[in-house]
Amino acid sequence: SGIMLQATIKLCCGIAHDHLRRLPGLKITAVAAIQKGVRGLVVRGSCHLPSKIPHYVQRVMGKETATCPDPAGDISPSRFSSMDLPYITQGEAALQQALSILQQPTGWQAETAPDAGTSVSSTALHGLGKVFRLEVVLAVPVARLHQELFERIEQMPQWNPTLSQVKVLQRVGPDTLVTHEVTAPSPGNLVGQRDFVSVRHRRKRGTGVYLVGTATHLEPLPSHKGCIRAESRLSCIVLQPLAGDPSCTRFTWLLSMDLKASATLPLRVEQPGVRIWWHPNPLRPNKTKSGVFSLPKGWIPASVVNRVLPQSQADFIKHLHLHLSTPQRQ
Repeated sequence: SGIMLQATIKLCCGIAHDHLRRLPGLKITAVAAIQKGVRGLVVRGSCHLPSKIPHYVQRVMGKETATCPDPAGDISPSRFSSMDLPYITQGEAALQQALSILQQPTGWQAETAPDAGTSVSSTALHGLGKVFRLEVVLAVPVARLHQELFERIEQMPQWNPTLSQVKVLQRVGPDTLVTHEVTAPSPGNLVGQRDFVSVRHRRKRGTGVYLVGTATHLEPLPSHKGCIRAESRLSCIVLQPLAGDPSCTRFTWLLSMDLKASATLPLRVEQPGVRIWWHPNPLRPNKTKSGVFSLPKGWIPASVVNRVLPQSQADFIKHLHLHLSTPQRQ
C-alpha cells in the first residue's frame, strides 16, 4: 500500500543507510522495489502519495515521471539500472547530510590554520566523528573549479602530488561517479599509503555547486598493493561565487575520514641501536633494532588524525592554487 511504501522509504533513508551500504545485494533490491512502488503510485494517482515528492526521490524516479505522470506512457524502463540506483541514492544521502551540517551555525571550534588565508574549524558529530571545515577564497570562477574537481577528476594527480592515481570506475548518469583514489607514497608519512573507493556526486543549487563524496563498496576491487583501504565518511566541497566579484569563488570544504591505517612514530633510544615496539600487552614490550615505535595496525591516535586531516586540506588548496595559476593550454 502507499502508507506501507512511505514507511519503508523513511526506514531505509532514516536509519539503515550505513547497514545497507555494507549489504549491496539487499540495498539494490530495496531501492529497486521502492522505485517500482513509487512509480506505480504516481501512475495510478494514489491518494497515499505525498503531494510534493522530495527532489532527491524525483531524481531517482526520473523527474518526468514524478512531476508529469502519464498513465498511457511506458514507464517500465527506468533512467538508471538497479545496479546504478544505490550509488545515486548514496550520493544524495551524503548531500543531504552535508547540507544539514553546513546549516549548523553553532558548535564549531576554530583550529590552527595551516596556511594564511584559510580558515579551519571543526565539530564532533554523531556517526561522523570530527568534521573539519576549511574556508578560503580563490581567485578563479566557479566554473573552472567545477571542471577541475569533477569533470577532470582523473587528471588530478597531474597537479596534486599527494595522489598517485584517480580512476573513474563507473559513471552513473551525468552527476554521479564511482572512483578509486590512491595516495602517493611519502617518506615520513605517519599515516602511510592508502586507497579509497568513493561515490562522488554533484548538485547545482542556484549559482553554487556542491561536490560530495562518501565511501562505497565495490565487490571485485581489492585494496591497492601496499595500501590500506580507508574510508571517506563525508566530503563536501561547496563552490559559490564571491558576492560582488563572480570571478572569485568562496570555497568551503567539509571533511571527515576513517583512515584505517597503521602509524609509525620514532621513539627515543633506550640503548644504542635498540628501540621498543608497541606490544598488545604494555607490560611486555618487544625490543628490536628497527628504530621505530609501531602502533597497532588499523589504529591511529586521534591527535595524529586531527593534525593530518586539516593539513591535507591545506596541502590540497596549495596545490590547487598553484595549478590554477598556471595558464591553461589551448
